[in-house]
Amino acid sequence: MSKQLLVVFGATGNQGGSVARAVLSDPELSKRYAVRAITRDTSSAKAQDIKSQGADVVAADFENHSSLSAAMKGANFVFALTATSYDGNTRVSETRQATAIVNEAIKQGASYIIWSSMSHPFKISGGKLKHAQHFDVKAEIEEYIRKQPIKSAFFAPGSFMQNFSTSMVPRPSPANDGSYVLANIFQAETRLPLIDIRDTGAWVSAILADPEKYEGTFFAAAEGLYSVKEIVETMSKVAGKPVKHVQVEDEVFKGYLPEASRDMLFDMYLLLRDYGYYGQNMEDDVQWAKEQARGGLNGLEEFFTKIAWKLE
Repeated sequence: MSKQLLVVFGATGNQGGSVARAVLSDPELSKRYAVRAITRDTSSAKAQDIKSQGADVVAADFENHSSLSAAMKGANFVFALTATSYDGNTRVSETRQATAIVNEAIKQGASYIIWSSMSHPFKISGGKLKHAQHFDVKAEIEEYIRKQPIKSAFFAPGSFMQNFSTSMVPRPSPANDGSYVLANIFQAETRLPLIDIRDTGAWVSAILADPEKYEGTFFAAAEGLYSVKEIVETMSKVAGKPVKHVQVEDEVFKGYLPEASRDMLFDMYLLLRDYGYYGQNMEDDVQWAKEQARGGLNGLEEFFTKIAWKLE
């Protein structure tokens, strides 16, 4: 039996790369699916690594419709995502890119699209959170896909563990006593659904293993829910240095955010604190999705240990 063609966008990024590697290394799925890895630069080290594992690596750009046509020629399944832009125009750019991908997939005769989606802050908050467009737009694209003549499933990743090495890394305490501070608007009991985004393939592989079962399904994809208190305790344990959490007043914290994306990011923080990342059914939704994952998932301590996370 000939293999079905899986087209993976963002194949040199965390999500797409995880999907490609998961399928190529899976004894069952690698017999069922051929992988076409889509990237803008086929000569990059990451692209060549994916190629060495058995993928067909093809260049394409979201903004170049002719390249999308060639990229999806003969596709049966498509894994797709759009990248957030922090210039205040991400809704426009992501909608344009996603519409091009979805419409071309349908035109090429693909039967199934797996979309990297997100929760919907505007709906979850009853219209109070109006600025989290980088979340809302992905949910809006999901709604668009659900209306199209193509089967679909939706992978919605939680808060990336990787953020604790970048935008959410603890800072040295102003007391200059060797301790560190994780400062934000959260309360100690605020719970975040955390995911090592390199585990994306665990959920997408589950969908590919049984696409009919998961048609129309939304995966609240996270390894687990962690309170802020648990997060700083884990940080302290792994780093071997004391980390404490400090809740900052809303307007003070908002002032620290980048101006171009300030309202967008602040509404995201409000979503996590006041409504829950995935809304009121977050606990059940995360647990269900975790149970569906194909293969192991990295917990927070395991993630920190694997990347040799440290504070300095």
